[in-house]
Amino acid sequence: MPAPCNIVILTGAGISAESGLATFRGPGGLWEGHRVEDVCTPEALAADAELVHRFYDARRAALATVEPNAAHLALARLDREWRGELLIVTQNVDDLHERAGANRVLHMHGELLSALCAGCGERVEWAGPLPPGSVCGTCMSPEMRPDIVFFGEMPYQMERIERALGEADLFVSVGTSGAVYPAAGFVQGARYHGADTLELNLEASAGSAYFAETRLGPASVLVPAWVDAVLD
Repeated sequence: MPAPCNIVILTGAGISAESGLATFRGPGGLWEGHRVEDVCTPEALAADAELVHRFYDARRAALATVEPNAAHLALARLDREWRGELLIVTQNVDDLHERAGANRVLHMHGELLSALCAGCGERVEWAGPLPPGSVCGTCMSPEMRPDIVFFGEMPYQMERIERALGEADLFVSVGTSGAVYPAAGFVQGARYHGADTLELNLEASAGSAYFAETRLGPASVLVPAWVDAVLD
């Protein structure tokens, strides 16, 4: 095994798509005839909370039918065995990294299996349907909502992510489009601080030109091969 170094890994929809989860941003990324933006914004929640809640109920139901794939399992192995600093920053709101066994995971866009009180910020496990108007057990506010970063909202823990990128020796992007900011800018931030950069993606992305190396293919093939090489 090589000497420890600091690794930051960004994962996107492509890694979970290989487990069978829809990305909701592709050509067929509509749900009940609605654009994702119509059910993933604060304005949408205010205008039709029932529709927004049904959208996330459907996504949680879909999540329950899939399992982590070889890419998730390989990153969980890296998480267990890597002696240096490691942070898996995921844009995904599913729990497939955790179910694969990874612990050093940061969900920058929130989590499907969590509910957030818009009144006091309390987070609770969201195991079943959460009807509009559900009451927070801490402040009794009827403002429980999906613990999801909607379009137009600031991703979670950006200071921690930026600090990790500034200290990284290697930045790896897996299954991302390279088109959605601020995540699309992580590679440039990592390079600015001197990190080596690697992209593992099904096809070239909008950000491929910024990476020192891009490897194309399924995440379930590329990621295990890369992890094997890193840990040898």
